[in-house]
Amino acid sequence: MFQRFVLTIAIAGIFAHGIPCKGENLQDMNKYLRDSLPGQWSYVPERTMAMPMESNGWWKRFNDSALDTLITIGMDNNYNLAMALRRTQIARNAVGQARAGWMPVVNANAGWTKLRDSGMTDPAPNPATGMSYFSAGLSASWEIDIFGKIASGVKAKKAGYMASRAEYAGAMVSVCAQIAATYVELRMYQELLDIANDHAENQMKIVNIAKARFETTLASKLDVTQALETYYSTTASVPMLENSIHTTINALAVLTGESHDSILHILSTGKHLPDPVQIVEAGVPMDLLRRRPDIAKAEMELAAYAAEIGIAKKDFLPTLTLEGEIGTSAHNAKNLFSHNSFTYSITPTLSWTLFDGLARKYALASAKETFKAGIDNYNLTVMTAVEEADNALSTYFHALRHVDAIREVITQNNESLRLAIDRYKNSLSPMNDVVTAQLNSLAAESDLISAQGAALSALISLYEALGGGFDSQNY
Repeated sequence: MFQRFVLTIAIAGIFAHGIPCKGENLQDMNKYLRDSLPGQWSYVPERTMAMPMESNGWWKRFNDSALDTLITIGMDNNYNLAMALRRTQIARNAVGQARAGWMPVVNANAGWTKLRDSGMTDPAPNPATGMSYFSAGLSASWEIDIFGKIASGVKAKKAGYMASRAEYAGAMVSVCAQIAATYVELRMYQELLDIANDHAENQMKIVNIAKARFETTLASKLDVTQALETYYSTTASVPMLENSIHTTINALAVLTGESHDSILHILSTGKHLPDPVQIVEAGVPMDLLRRRPDIAKAEMELAAYAAEIGIAKKDFLPTLTLEGEIGTSAHNAKNLFSHNSFTYSITPTLSWTLFDGLARKYALASAKETFKAGIDNYNLTVMTAVEEADNALSTYFHALRHVDAIREVITQNNESLRLAIDRYKNSLSPMNDVVTAQLNSLAAESDLISAQGAALSALISLYEALGGGFDSQNY
């Protein structure tokens, strides 16, 4: 019953900043927000608890081993997660590539050269001259990062890597929620099928009663046809429910990266909906800044955009490059390592672009506008997250109230059906009363299952909206 429902609204402070290192200034998390977040959700249920619970592994609170197994398999096999993980590895490799800018570039070369010069280029003709020689050597080029351009590039790539990690976390939260929601949908269809079969069995008993009364001239043929009409309308829903079960299992197979047949044995245990009444950690809207992967991703993208501004500014500064080469050349290969064959050169170069048609100016302006667009995206992401979480709180709370209301309807329907059958047996009411009570009972019980499924879906959406167990402090 609804009285068992307790929804946690924890009054908490501001937590650590995004994904960066622990202990960072806590106030940095909302430095890009144009408006401060509200102190609490706009909709707060009457019953609250001050202490929040951990939301990591939230699906385990359903106490459903089949669901636990499916989510475990999905986290290992889901192809969307696999692609997100590979994007994370690509971003990580990009950090290493940027760090390589601090190191010199060394090239090795070896070859044989044959030359012939024309003797007819001077006013007085001369014989043509030629030469051939072997050569080998090493060359190196090293850009000295005196103004921090390479460091800014590394910072941008690191922020991009952290954003990709947050994207992967978001994909994992989404996949877990999709598997749980699809699992709930499957169990809902299975329970609806059981209800249809149970009611069809009870309706056939009424058909038999009507036939017996018709055969003893206590009732007309109309009673029999009305009872059969009700029975067949119920059995008519069975094929579509069976098809829905089949297609939902296929959806679970795709989400878990398994075949249809391979997960059937997992689903064979328990065919009932989990209990939708749970204690939920909600915290305060500010908590979303550390609990939502999409907010963490937007924040890390801002850090990358800021680093790109630094790179664009440093393009206005000179570049110091140190180039060197050492090698050997000789006409005969056996003389390549003699003292007189060695050559070398060292060339420090300071280059400074003085004019480029204002290209750098516009590149810097573009980087600044990209950063401002990132701020807009960050604020939109935060606002959307608050809206989703607040709506999910309200939807879940009212879904539970809906479940309780339908239970009351079922209680009255069952009593009406019992009375209608008793009165029909005693010829005190027509078959139409029994049929109406049967249809109402079937509809109410089906509505209860659908309402419980909706409440569970709302609960799953709430866990997802609250971040699904993601915590940037431990990320």
